[in-house]
Amino acid sequence: MASRLPFLLAFAIALGPVCAQDVRSESFLKWMKEHNKSYETKEELLKREKIFERNLAEINEHNAKNGTSYERGLNAFSDMEFEEFKKFYLITSPQNCSATNHQGLHVGYHANLPRSIDWRTRGIVTPVKNQGRCGSCWTFSTTGALECHHALATGDLVSLSEQNLVDCAGNFDNNGCDGGLPSHAFEYIHYNKGIESEEDYPYVGKDSKCKFNLSKVAATVKSSFNITKGDEEEIVRCVALNGPVSIAYDVVKDFSSYKKGVYKSDECHKDASSVNHAVLAVGYGETDDGQKYWIVKNSWGASWGMNGYFWMERGTNMCGLAECASYPIV
Repeated sequence: MASRLPFLLAFAIALGPVCAQDVRSESFLKWMKEHNKSYETKEELLKREKIFERNLAEINEHNAKNGTSYERGLNAFSDMEFEEFKKFYLITSPQNCSATNHQGLHVGYHANLPRSIDWRTRGIVTPVKNQGRCGSCWTFSTTGALECHHALATGDLVSLSEQNLVDCAGNFDNNGCDGGLPSHAFEYIHYNKGIESEEDYPYVGKDSKCKFNLSKVAATVKSSFNITKGDEEEIVRCVALNGPVSIAYDVVKDFSSYKKGVYKSDECHKDASSVNHAVLAVGYGETDDGQKYWIVKNSWGASWGMNGYFWMERGTNMCGLAECASYPIV
Protein backbone atom coordinates (compact mmCIF):
# COMPACT_ATOMS: atom_id res chain seq x y z
CA MET A 1 0.00 0.00 0.00
CA ALA A 2 2.88 2.38 0.77
CA SER A 3 3.97 2.46 -2.90
CA ARG A 4 0.49 3.59 -3.94
CA LEU A 5 0.19 6.49 -1.50
CA PRO A 6 2.02 9.11 -3.62
CA PHE A 7 -0.12 8.12 -6.62
CA LEU A 8 -3.34 8.34 -4.63
CA LEU A 9 -2.37 11.58 -2.95
CA ALA A 10 -1.50 13.23 -6.27
CA PHE A 11 -4.92 12.39 -7.64
CA ALA A 12 -6.65 13.42 -4.44
CA ILE A 13 -4.98 16.81 -4.28
CA ALA A 14 -5.90 17.44 -7.90
CA LEU A 15 -9.50 16.50 -7.23
CA GLY A 16 -10.09 18.65 -4.15
CA PRO A 17 -10.27 18.46 -0.35
CA VAL A 18 -13.22 16.07 -0.14
CA CYS A 19 -11.39 13.56 -2.34
CA ALA A 20 -8.11 14.02 -0.48
CA GLN A 21 -9.73 13.06 2.79
CA ASP A 22 -12.13 10.35 1.75
CA VAL A 23 -11.44 8.50 -1.52
CA ARG A 24 -10.03 5.05 -0.89
CA SER A 25 -10.12 3.38 -4.28
CA GLU A 26 -7.29 3.90 -6.74
CA SER A 27 -9.52 2.81 -9.63
CA PHE A 28 -12.21 5.29 -8.59
CA LEU A 29 -9.71 8.15 -8.36
CA LYS A 30 -8.34 7.33 -11.78
CA TRP A 31 -11.86 7.14 -13.21
CA MET A 32 -12.82 10.48 -11.60
CA LYS A 33 -9.88 12.23 -13.17
CA GLU A 34 -10.47 10.66 -16.57
CA HIS A 35 -14.11 11.79 -16.59
CA ASN A 36 -13.59 15.10 -14.74
CA LYS A 37 -15.90 14.07 -11.89
CA SER A 38 -16.30 15.89 -8.58
CA TYR A 39 -18.87 15.78 -5.77
CA GLU A 40 -20.17 18.43 -3.43
CA THR A 41 -20.19 16.48 -0.18
CA LYS A 42 -18.41 13.61 1.52
CA GLU A 43 -21.68 11.69 1.65
CA GLU A 44 -22.19 12.00 -2.10
CA LEU A 45 -18.60 11.02 -2.77
CA LEU A 46 -18.83 7.87 -0.67
CA LYS A 47 -22.17 6.96 -2.22
CA ARG A 48 -20.76 7.27 -5.72
CA GLU A 49 -17.64 5.33 -4.81
CA LYS A 50 -19.73 2.41 -3.54
CA ILE A 51 -21.86 2.40 -6.68
CA PHE A 52 -18.73 2.56 -8.82
CA GLU A 53 -17.16 -0.40 -7.03
CA ARG A 54 -20.34 -2.48 -7.46
CA ASN A 55 -20.51 -1.62 -11.15
CA LEU A 56 -16.82 -2.40 -11.60
CA ALA A 57 -17.28 -5.80 -9.93
CA GLU A 58 -20.19 -6.61 -12.29
CA ILE A 59 -18.12 -5.54 -15.29
CA ASN A 60 -15.18 -7.71 -14.24
CA GLU A 61 -17.46 -10.68 -13.55
CA HIS A 62 -19.04 -10.39 -17.00
CA ASN A 63 -15.71 -10.06 -18.80
CA ALA A 64 -14.30 -13.11 -16.98
CA LYS A 65 -17.01 -15.40 -18.34
CA ASN A 66 -16.24 -17.71 -21.23
CA GLY A 67 -18.18 -17.36 -24.45
CA THR A 68 -19.44 -13.78 -24.03
CA SER A 69 -19.97 -12.01 -27.34
CA TYR A 70 -19.26 -8.53 -26.02
CA GLU A 71 -17.08 -6.77 -23.46
CA ARG A 72 -18.18 -4.31 -20.81
CA GLY A 73 -16.09 -1.43 -19.48
CA LEU A 74 -16.01 1.70 -17.35
CA ASN A 75 -17.44 4.89 -18.82
CA ALA A 76 -18.99 8.18 -17.76
CA PHE A 77 -22.01 6.35 -16.27
CA SER A 78 -20.05 4.09 -13.93
CA ASP A 79 -21.00 5.96 -10.74
CA MET A 80 -24.75 5.66 -11.41
CA GLU A 81 -27.37 3.12 -10.39
CA PHE A 82 -29.33 1.86 -13.39
CA GLU A 83 -32.61 3.38 -12.16
CA GLU A 84 -30.89 6.77 -12.08
CA PHE A 85 -29.36 6.18 -15.49
CA LYS A 86 -32.79 5.37 -16.94
CA LYS A 87 -34.24 8.58 -15.52
CA PHE A 88 -31.67 10.77 -17.24
CA TYR A 89 -30.76 8.97 -20.47
CA LEU A 90 -33.66 6.79 -21.59
CA ILE A 91 -37.25 7.35 -22.69
CA THR A 92 -39.37 7.43 -19.54
CA SER A 93 -42.82 8.11 -20.99
CA PRO A 94 -44.64 5.11 -22.55
CA GLN A 95 -44.47 5.30 -26.35
CA ASN A 96 -47.16 4.17 -28.76
CA CYS A 97 -45.46 2.48 -31.70
CA SER A 98 -48.76 1.84 -33.47
CA ALA A 99 -47.53 4.02 -36.33
CA THR A 100 -45.17 1.20 -37.26
CA ASN A 101 -47.59 -0.88 -39.30
CA HIS A 102 -47.29 -2.46 -42.73
CA GLN A 103 -47.59 0.26 -45.36
CA GLY A 104 -46.55 -1.57 -48.51
CA LEU A 105 -42.95 -2.25 -49.35
CA HIS A 106 -40.72 0.63 -50.33
CA VAL A 107 -37.93 -1.81 -51.31
CA GLY A 108 -37.76 -4.93 -53.44
CA TYR A 109 -37.95 -8.30 -51.72
CA HIS A 110 -35.89 -10.07 -54.37
CA ALA A 111 -33.03 -7.60 -54.62
CA ASN A 112 -29.52 -8.99 -54.21
CA LEU A 113 -28.30 -7.56 -50.92
CA PRO A 114 -24.67 -7.07 -49.93
CA ARG A 115 -23.31 -9.31 -47.19
CA SER A 116 -22.28 -6.18 -45.28
CA ILE A 117 -22.67 -2.43 -45.62
CA ASP A 118 -21.45 0.55 -43.60
CA TRP A 119 -22.88 3.92 -44.63
CA ARG A 120 -20.19 5.72 -42.64
CA THR A 121 -17.76 4.87 -45.45
CA ARG A 122 -19.99 6.75 -47.92
CA GLY A 123 -19.56 10.09 -46.11
CA ILE A 124 -23.24 10.57 -45.25
CA VAL A 125 -23.13 10.11 -41.45
CA THR A 126 -22.42 13.02 -39.10
CA PRO A 127 -20.12 12.59 -36.06
CA VAL A 128 -21.53 11.02 -32.89
CA LYS A 129 -23.38 13.51 -30.68
CA ASN A 130 -24.17 13.55 -26.95
CA GLN A 131 -27.72 13.95 -25.66
CA GLY A 132 -26.58 14.69 -22.08
CA ARG A 133 -29.01 14.27 -19.18
CA CYS A 134 -32.13 14.54 -21.32
CA GLY A 135 -34.27 11.68 -22.60
CA SER A 136 -34.03 13.07 -26.11
CA CYS A 137 -32.51 10.03 -27.83
CA TRP A 138 -35.49 10.03 -30.20
CA THR A 139 -34.41 13.41 -31.59
CA PHE A 140 -30.87 12.18 -32.29
CA SER A 141 -32.22 9.08 -34.00
CA THR A 142 -34.47 11.33 -36.09
CA THR A 143 -31.81 13.85 -37.08
CA GLY A 144 -29.27 11.10 -37.66
CA ALA A 145 -31.55 9.37 -40.15
CA LEU A 146 -32.58 12.59 -41.88
CA GLU A 147 -28.98 13.83 -42.10
CA CYS A 148 -28.08 10.65 -43.97
CA HIS A 149 -31.05 10.61 -46.33
CA HIS A 150 -30.76 14.34 -47.00
CA ALA A 151 -27.09 13.82 -47.89
CA LEU A 152 -27.96 10.92 -50.19
CA ALA A 153 -30.59 13.03 -51.96
CA THR A 154 -28.69 16.31 -52.20
CA GLY A 155 -25.01 15.55 -51.70
CA ASP A 156 -24.98 17.99 -48.80
CA LEU A 157 -24.23 16.61 -45.30
CA VAL A 158 -25.74 18.99 -42.72
CA SER A 159 -25.91 18.50 -38.95
CA LEU A 160 -29.57 19.00 -37.98
CA SER A 161 -31.12 20.39 -34.81
CA GLU A 162 -32.26 18.02 -32.07
CA GLN A 163 -33.30 21.00 -29.95
CA ASN A 164 -35.74 22.05 -32.68
CA LEU A 165 -37.52 18.72 -32.08
CA VAL A 166 -37.25 18.84 -28.28
CA ASP A 167 -38.87 22.27 -28.20
CA CYS A 168 -41.37 22.13 -31.04
CA ALA A 169 -42.63 18.60 -31.80
CA GLY A 170 -44.95 18.22 -28.82
CA ASN A 171 -48.15 18.26 -30.86
CA PHE A 172 -47.02 15.07 -32.58
CA ASP A 173 -47.13 12.95 -29.42
CA ASN A 174 -43.54 13.73 -28.43
CA ASN A 175 -42.44 14.84 -24.98
CA GLY A 176 -39.09 16.58 -25.27
CA CYS A 177 -36.65 15.30 -22.64
CA ASP A 178 -39.24 12.73 -21.52
CA GLY A 179 -39.21 10.84 -24.82
CA GLY A 180 -40.76 10.58 -28.23
CA LEU A 181 -40.67 8.61 -31.47
CA PRO A 182 -38.70 9.25 -34.67
CA SER A 183 -41.69 8.16 -36.78
CA HIS A 184 -43.74 10.93 -35.16
CA ALA A 185 -40.85 13.38 -35.46
CA PHE A 186 -40.64 12.75 -39.20
CA GLU A 187 -44.33 13.64 -39.39
CA TYR A 188 -43.66 16.86 -37.47
CA ILE A 189 -40.86 17.83 -39.86
CA HIS A 190 -43.10 17.13 -42.86
CA TYR A 191 -46.02 19.23 -41.61
CA ASN A 192 -43.67 21.87 -40.19
CA LYS A 193 -42.12 22.27 -43.65
CA GLY A 194 -38.66 21.46 -42.38
CA ILE A 195 -36.13 21.47 -39.56
CA GLU A 196 -33.31 23.87 -38.76
CA SER A 197 -29.60 23.07 -38.64
CA GLU A 198 -27.62 22.40 -35.48
CA GLU A 199 -25.72 25.62 -36.10
CA ASP A 200 -28.84 27.79 -36.25
CA TYR A 201 -30.74 26.01 -33.46
CA PRO A 202 -28.07 24.58 -31.10
CA TYR A 203 -28.66 21.82 -28.58
CA VAL A 204 -29.02 22.75 -24.89
CA GLY A 205 -30.25 19.42 -23.53
CA LYS A 206 -33.38 20.63 -21.75
CA ASP A 207 -36.97 21.50 -22.59
CA SER A 208 -37.30 25.05 -23.85
CA LYS A 209 -39.66 27.33 -25.75
CA CYS A 210 -39.99 26.67 -29.49
CA LYS A 211 -37.90 29.08 -31.57
CA PHE A 212 -38.30 27.52 -35.02
CA ASN A 213 -37.60 29.87 -37.93
CA LEU A 214 -39.01 28.76 -41.29
CA SER A 215 -36.49 30.92 -43.16
CA LYS A 216 -33.65 28.81 -41.74
CA VAL A 217 -34.89 25.36 -42.79
CA ALA A 218 -31.95 23.06 -43.55
CA ALA A 219 -33.79 19.84 -44.52
CA THR A 220 -37.31 18.65 -45.27
CA VAL A 221 -39.25 15.37 -45.25
CA LYS A 222 -41.79 14.33 -47.90
CA SER A 223 -43.02 11.36 -45.88
CA SER A 224 -41.74 8.58 -43.66
CA PHE A 225 -41.60 4.84 -44.18
CA ASN A 226 -42.58 2.79 -41.13
CA ILE A 227 -41.09 -0.68 -41.33
CA THR A 228 -43.43 -3.59 -40.68
CA LYS A 229 -43.54 -4.33 -36.96
CA GLY A 230 -41.14 -7.14 -36.07
CA ASP A 231 -39.79 -7.59 -39.61
CA GLU A 232 -36.03 -7.42 -39.11
CA GLU A 233 -35.34 -8.67 -42.64
CA GLU A 234 -37.19 -5.64 -43.96
CA ILE A 235 -34.83 -3.44 -41.97
CA VAL A 236 -31.91 -5.24 -43.63
CA ARG A 237 -33.34 -4.51 -47.07
CA CYS A 238 -34.05 -0.88 -46.22
CA VAL A 239 -30.57 -0.28 -44.81
CA ALA A 240 -28.91 -2.02 -47.74
CA LEU A 241 -30.90 -0.36 -50.52
CA ASN A 242 -32.18 2.94 -49.10
CA GLY A 243 -29.88 4.05 -46.28
CA PRO A 244 -29.70 4.19 -42.47
CA VAL A 245 -32.81 3.40 -40.43
CA SER A 246 -34.02 4.65 -37.07
CA ILE A 247 -34.56 1.79 -34.62
CA ALA A 248 -35.62 1.59 -30.97
CA TYR A 249 -35.06 -1.13 -28.39
CA ASP A 250 -35.12 -2.05 -24.70
CA VAL A 251 -31.99 -0.98 -22.79
CA VAL A 252 -31.23 -3.04 -19.67
CA LYS A 253 -28.51 -2.56 -17.09
CA ASP A 254 -25.56 -4.30 -18.73
CA PHE A 255 -25.90 -2.24 -21.91
CA SER A 256 -24.95 1.02 -20.18
CA SER A 257 -21.42 -0.35 -19.67
CA TYR A 258 -21.04 -1.83 -23.18
CA LYS A 259 -17.50 -1.44 -24.54
CA LYS A 260 -17.15 -3.55 -27.69
CA GLY A 261 -18.33 -6.71 -29.45
CA VAL A 262 -21.72 -8.05 -30.50
CA TYR A 263 -24.26 -7.15 -27.82
CA LYS A 264 -27.02 -9.59 -26.93
CA SER A 265 -29.06 -10.09 -23.78
CA ASP A 266 -31.39 -12.56 -22.13
CA GLU A 267 -32.77 -9.82 -19.88
CA CYS A 268 -34.22 -7.33 -22.37
CA HIS A 269 -37.74 -7.49 -23.80
CA LYS A 270 -38.79 -7.77 -27.44
CA ASP A 271 -42.18 -6.05 -27.34
CA ALA A 272 -42.89 -2.53 -28.59
CA SER A 273 -44.18 -1.39 -25.19
CA SER A 274 -40.74 -1.96 -23.65
CA VAL A 275 -38.55 0.05 -26.03
CA ASN A 276 -36.85 2.91 -24.20
CA HIS A 277 -34.02 4.10 -26.44
CA ALA A 278 -33.88 5.21 -30.09
CA VAL A 279 -30.71 5.00 -32.18
CA LEU A 280 -29.60 4.73 -35.81
CA ALA A 281 -28.69 1.57 -37.74
CA VAL A 282 -26.01 2.72 -40.20
CA GLY A 283 -25.08 -0.71 -41.51
CA TYR A 284 -24.66 -4.37 -40.79
CA GLY A 285 -21.98 -7.04 -40.96
CA GLU A 286 -20.76 -10.40 -39.76
CA THR A 287 -17.82 -11.41 -37.55
CA ASP A 288 -15.17 -13.91 -38.63
CA ASP A 289 -16.92 -16.62 -36.61
CA GLY A 290 -20.30 -15.95 -38.23
CA GLN A 291 -22.06 -13.65 -35.74
CA LYS A 292 -24.37 -11.30 -37.62
CA TYR A 293 -24.68 -7.79 -36.24
CA TRP A 294 -26.04 -4.31 -36.76
CA ILE A 295 -23.72 -1.27 -36.78
CA VAL A 296 -25.53 1.27 -34.60
CA LYS A 297 -24.87 4.94 -33.89
CA ASN A 298 -25.68 5.97 -30.32
CA SER A 299 -26.11 9.45 -28.79
CA TRP A 300 -24.04 9.13 -25.59
CA GLY A 301 -20.88 10.75 -26.91
CA ALA A 302 -17.88 9.38 -28.79
CA SER A 303 -16.17 8.10 -25.61
CA TRP A 304 -18.91 5.50 -25.03
CA GLY A 305 -18.74 2.06 -26.65
CA MET A 306 -16.79 1.82 -29.90
CA ASN A 307 -16.26 5.52 -30.52
CA GLY A 308 -19.94 6.13 -29.85
CA TYR A 309 -21.15 3.08 -31.81
CA PHE A 310 -22.13 -0.47 -30.88
CA TRP A 311 -22.83 -3.78 -32.55
CA MET A 312 -26.16 -5.45 -31.82
CA GLU A 313 -26.96 -9.08 -32.65
CA ARG A 314 -28.82 -9.29 -35.98
CA GLY A 315 -31.52 -11.77 -36.93
CA THR A 316 -33.18 -12.37 -33.54
CA ASN A 317 -35.05 -9.08 -33.01
CA MET A 318 -32.66 -8.49 -30.13
CA CYS A 319 -34.25 -6.31 -27.44
CA GLY A 320 -37.14 -5.51 -29.78
CA LEU A 321 -35.07 -3.53 -32.29
CA ALA A 322 -37.49 -4.41 -35.11
CA GLU A 323 -40.63 -3.28 -33.28
CA CYS A 324 -40.42 0.44 -33.94
CA ALA A 325 -38.26 1.19 -37.01
CA SER A 326 -38.64 3.92 -39.62
CA TYR A 327 -36.77 6.28 -41.94
CA PRO A 328 -37.56 9.51 -43.78
CA ILE A 329 -38.26 9.88 -47.47
CA VAL A 330 -36.84 13.16 -48.75
